[in-house]
Amino acid sequence: MNGRCVPGNRWDLLDGIDPAEPPAVSVVVVHYRQQAELDRTLAALRRQTHPAARTEIIVVDDGSPEPPQVPYGVRLLRQADEGFRAAAARNLGAAAASGDVLCFLDADTVPEPGYLTRMARLPALAPEAVVVGRRRHAELAGLPVDAPVEEAGPAAELPEPQWLRDGYRLSRDLLDADDRSYRYVISAALACSRWFFERVGGFDESFRTYGGEDWEWAYRAWLGGAVLAHVADAVAWHDGPDWAGRDLEDPARRARKDDETLLLAERIPVAGSRGHGLRSAGTDVLIRLGAAHSPAAAFVCVDSLLAVLPAAVVTVPDEFADLFAADQRVLGAGSEPPARVVVDVPEAVRADRTGKELREAVESVGVGTLGTVLLGPIRIDSARARARRATWGKDLFETRVSTDAEIVALDADPGLAGYLGGWA
Repeated sequence: MNGRCVPGNRWDLLDGIDPAEPPAVSVVVVHYRQQAELDRTLAALRRQTHPAARTEIIVVDDGSPEPPQVPYGVRLLRQADEGFRAAAARNLGAAAASGDVLCFLDADTVPEPGYLTRMARLPALAPEAVVVGRRRHAELAGLPVDAPVEEAGPAAELPEPQWLRDGYRLSRDLLDADDRSYRYVISAALACSRWFFERVGGFDESFRTYGGEDWEWAYRAWLGGAVLAHVADAVAWHDGPDWAGRDLEDPARRARKDDETLLLAERIPVAGSRGHGLRSAGTDVLIRLGAAHSPAAAFVCVDSLLAVLPAAVVTVPDEFADLFAADQRVLGAGSEPPARVVVDVPEAVRADRTGKELREAVESVGVGTLGTVLLGPIRIDSARARARRATWGKDLFETRVSTDAEIVALDADPGLAGYLGGWA
């Protein structure tokens, strides 16, 4: 893999470094019945400081009754009108792109002249970088389409979403990203390398109402080792207010937002996204039991670990699968769903009843530069660390070793009755 690797989410280590030459950038613009807005965005793309010879522009129309008009040199792709299919449209554009860096824009999101140069810098240097620009808001309707947006935008500015500004500020522009930072990734102003997009996979096309598909993709990207960055000086102006500022009392609008949230709860199984009691379709933590000296030892091991991590999924050797048939959280060894964290237990152990160290380790791996925690014989690995290790052939996250964890190895007689009765 060409390019630079950085530990954790440390994109700041690339500050002040530019690519040896401007990267080839493919801009994918999603459109639906917005000819005037599209004209303004395409005019702004013609004014970019990024070399025109290194810029490919692809407009993907999501089934407008009449195809949009695009100037010579802009490629137009169309898909059938089967509902709101921005995810499919972006995937269609990305599949047709030839650039090394993909930059996604919406037809009503108008970039300032330095936008592409700033957005493409990190993905061109570090192929795992996923960059979100600063989306500002203004009333641009009625202005000449070729009006310089860096002047027209501030003159007609609307409020930016405060929750988004706070998120970028508190995370230092996502330098301090964590497992829920996908919420600050917006597909209307997004860039990544084409290699990484293909590795992660495209947007989930089951999202067919406004919103959500970018957050689901960003979460998968995070698990796949993404380096998340907010580039605050890469500004694109959205024509009109943020979606959260429109028709706040519209019941249909609230229902659509609830539908999106429910779909995300199924796809993103981390705390703060999933239900508090209900299980998600996705798996947050996967525990893999390698071996046990007896069914009783396997039972105590799995039971004690699930007592600490009740939302986890456990795989056990096939010889013990029938023992856990009543619990859908326990699977045979051949069934391993993707997960944010993998807990490897080579041989059966009993976890401490409080499970404090185990719980803290599961919550902390993958954030910052910590990728792995060793608690006695148990290895706790983040998906991010595993993905980076597979890409670069070396560890790019730190490993923490704890020898004080109350993890007890189990022999064939673990004292099952005493364990269940509470006197052992």
